[in-house]
Amino acid sequence: MKLLSCTTTAPNRRKLEIELDAASFAAACEAAYKKNVSKINIPGFRKGKVPRNVVERMYGKEFFFEDAVNALYPEALEAAIKEAALEYVDDAIDLDVTKISLEEGVVFTAEITVKPEVKLPKYEGIEVERPLVNVTDEQVDERIRQLRERNARVIDVDDRAAKEGDTCVFDFEGFVDGVAFDGGKAESYELVLGSGNFIPGFEDQMVGHSVGEEFDVNVTFPEEYHATELAGKPAVFKIKMHNIKETQLPELDDDFVTEVSEDCDTVEQLRESIRKELTEAAEKKAEDTVVDRIYDWIDEEMECDLPDAMVERRIDASMRDFDVRLRGQGITLQQYCQYIGMTMEQMRAQSRPNATRQVRIRLALEYIVKAAGINISDEEVDAEIAKMAEQYKMTAEAVRAAIDVEDLRSDIACGKAADLVREKAIVTDEKPE
Repeated sequence: MKLLSCTTTAPNRRKLEIELDAASFAAACEAAYKKNVSKINIPGFRKGKVPRNVVERMYGKEFFFEDAVNALYPEALEAAIKEAALEYVDDAIDLDVTKISLEEGVVFTAEITVKPEVKLPKYEGIEVERPLVNVTDEQVDERIRQLRERNARVIDVDDRAAKEGDTCVFDFEGFVDGVAFDGGKAESYELVLGSGNFIPGFEDQMVGHSVGEEFDVNVTFPEEYHATELAGKPAVFKIKMHNIKETQLPELDDDFVTEVSEDCDTVEQLRESIRKELTEAAEKKAEDTVVDRIYDWIDEEMECDLPDAMVERRIDASMRDFDVRLRGQGITLQQYCQYIGMTMEQMRAQSRPNATRQVRIRLALEYIVKAAGINISDEEVDAEIAKMAEQYKMTAEAVRAAIDVEDLRSDIACGKAADLVREKAIVTDEKPE
């Protein structure tokens, strides 16, 4: 293989002119003949025994040229891309043979898409604001309320009428203009009064009724109701109350604390533990926001003519990952699209903005890797493989066989670039409102 030239035809497009020597081409033609001779039928010769010169005399010397070029060009193109120091983007290749003969070999051109050039004004000293971290007493109280609810007990109530917060068990059937409608009937239905799960006004009218009562609930369907035949129409629901259940929260005292916590003995200790937990979570969220804002700055300030092929590859990968997660839940991506009323094309379009941002940030990090001279040693790669092996309960050899080690090296380098940018960023606290 000989790289004759490399020219720019458009942003992120390069045309390589490549020469294959006559000896290599002749050997490839012979290999193509041996591969295909068993399929060639010529009168007077047994199948698979037709001499090559007979085939070429009948069909032309060029009969095996296409198969020979197809066999040679992938390896030759890969070598030429490496020689030209290009980073190829997996995309359609425009191939054109400009000269071909057994005596002189082959000259062909291949137009490919390459990774774009990135320009970034700076990556050190990016100025961003950090959200304030302030855990309030109300947040602590809400977490304690949730804890009490998880440990609540439910009792049947038969000595009073239903009130907001109760769970009612009842039969109902709905009528519009005196006619029952589809989907408007159920038996032993459970509803928490005040949850807002029913038509506005329905739950309010359940309040005050007792076990065993039969009564009517009068409501009007919202104008934007999903069943258009019912939208905006008045309806009557016939109700029969079977049961009322009350949720009783445990008393917030030291006994409750020792039941729900292994580390706390008093209510005050529980409050402090929850405050610490909420503060750590808020600190983590604030730090994530800082990183996101750094990436927002990079995404806005960097100059990059992004090839659409890179975005499509990122969308393909995210769709595959999502499909795998869905299959773990027993459905396919196609079924999921049907459930949410969206086509695959619409889902891809919805994924495009995020995929574009991900690709741009990755390119920016790769730029920083080069600009900062970040190099990853074999020992660092081995350590990461060992960590992956432990995580997935595999041997290091199995992990190494399952991944592209150079891609992993690049991932580690980009992680270090991200750490460098965060370390060098100028972060100030947001001003309180």
